[in-house]
Amino acid sequence: MGDNFAALIGALPLVGEGVLVTVQLTIGGALLALVISIGLGLLARFQNIVLRGTARVIIEFFRGTSLVVQLFWFFYVMPQLGVELPAMFVGILALGLNYGAYGAEVVRGSINSVPSGQWEATTALSLSPTQRMWRIIFPQAWALMIPSLTNLLIQLLKGTAIVSFITLTDLTYATDKLRNSSDTFFAYGVSLIIYFLIAYVLTLVMNALEVQAKHKLGRGESLRQALSFRSPRSVDGKAGVS
Repeated sequence: MGDNFAALIGALPLVGEGVLVTVQLTIGGALLALVISIGLGLLARFQNIVLRGTARVIIEFFRGTSLVVQLFWFFYVMPQLGVELPAMFVGILALGLNYGAYGAEVVRGSINSVPSGQWEATTALSLSPTQRMWRIIFPQAWALMIPSLTNLLIQLLKGTAIVSFITLTDLTYATDKLRNSSDTFFAYGVSLIIYFLIAYVLTLVMNALEVQAKHKLGRGESLRQALSFRSPRSVDGKAGVS
């Protein structure tokens, strides 16, 4: 065991670099996936058949093809067509497109789940389609979609493990190098713990976003109240009964 920890200490620079690359890919891929999710999710609801059909084709293509193949295509095939892309950019692009396609269905489904009464109210208020969506409908849909987007974010984190195929030194690559100087159980045990910690932090952030989104809709306490760990109080100041 002492030899394993000595090997880990010696491999800390490589492991640290791997964690940094994994976090960069996760954040970059998640931001791109969010933009794509919202864009395609909204386009998939358009009445214009050309826009809606284009969105459906893109969604089904990237959901229906392998992330590994997409990654290889951008990194190994595109240079043969005269377009050479940096490895980090390719990783973020592939992750963003793939998980963005899945997220688009989450966005579309969440918008469709907003009660019909809310849509009718926006019509009664004579709001424009843009005002209707961004001021009334989307904030409610956002609160509904966060749990599903959280699951996709964790899946995206785990999906970063394949980028070692395109020369990036991510956490999985660093783990494999650590295994060469320690035993397999120890090396992959360390990797499991690190992946879990990153996923847990991401989950906490997404949970905080969900609490804040629901509070803005008047459906729960604020984030500050949630973090205060105090019992909810009724109007007369007495502790509420849970």
